Amino acid sequence: MNNRSKVTEFVFLGLSNLQEHQVLAFGLFLIIYLLTLLGNSTIIAAIRTNPPLHTPMYFFLSNLALVDICYVSCTVPKMLSNFIADSRNISFGGCMAQLYFFVALLATECFLLTAMAFDRYCAICEPLRYATIMNRYVCVGLVAGSWMGGCLYSTLHLVLASQLSFCSANEIQHFFCDLPPLLALSCSNTSANEAAIFVGGMLIGLSTFLLVLISYGHIFSTVIKTHADGGRHRAFSTCGSHLAVFILFFGTLAFVYMRPASSYSLQRDRLVSVVYSVLTPTLNPLIYSLRNKEMKRALRQVMHGKCAS
Repeated sequence: MNNRSKVTEFVFLGLSNLQEHQVLAFGLFLIIYLLTLLGNSTIIAAIRTNPPLHTPMYFFLSNLALVDICYVSCTVPKMLSNFIADSRNISFGGCMAQLYFFVALLATECFLLTAMAFDRYCAICEPLRYATIMNRYVCVGLVAGSWMGGCLYSTLHLVLASQLSFCSANEIQHFFCDLPPLLALSCSNTSANEAAIFVGGMLIGLSTFLLVLISYGHIFSTVIKTHADGGRHRAFSTCGSHLAVFILFFGTLAFVYMRPASSYSLQRDRLVSVVYSVLTPTLNPLIYSLRNKEMKRALRQVMHGKCAS
């Protein structure tokens, strides 16, 4: 407690220290943030207002859109204020809160993407039993389990991070409170934190990655054996969207977290973290809607209703 009391707040160094870049970066990230909110909110509205979309696949997609809204909202607003405000400070408690929600939403998205892969596996490989397997209780259980698993995993990192000592160093070389920059800043032993990141990465990251790969291995094997070109095209279109999101999200996460602490490069890692913390939630609505005719039709109905009103 004595060591921790020396640092009551942190200072974000952000993406760039050059003053002339601040206004440009503020405008760019403000546009990205607004597009993220608009795109994901529109997907949720389209799914809720269109009964044909009340299926397990779109139920998971609406929850993914909700996670993306919360996910980007826990980091970008503070980053935007840092671009134009004289002070870039955040309290110790505020930093821990941001860390908790960010890691929780990060893990929740991992679980949701895995549940979506399992849903596509059941729909394509077990079509006759799909309605029985993916019933309402199973879908709600998978979503609730994803949220609970993310919160529990984040609680572990919050407890360990709150015990770190930071002495007199309080400048975070990042634009939000993430685990790698906090560990690099700490003057205490971080071996327990690094072990938690590694074990969590193996149990959550690697296991979900393998589950998704196994699911898509069976999916592609089944689709290739399908003789109907229309069904094959639709399956590849739907699954290709999910696989693109999965590769983009997990690839950048693995680059930042699944490495030894000695190989961290905060200057490089904070640029890579922009991809999974800012760009991925923005691209998800585009990826899922551009190659999905049902989704495009529902989005047109929502936009037409808004314009008419």
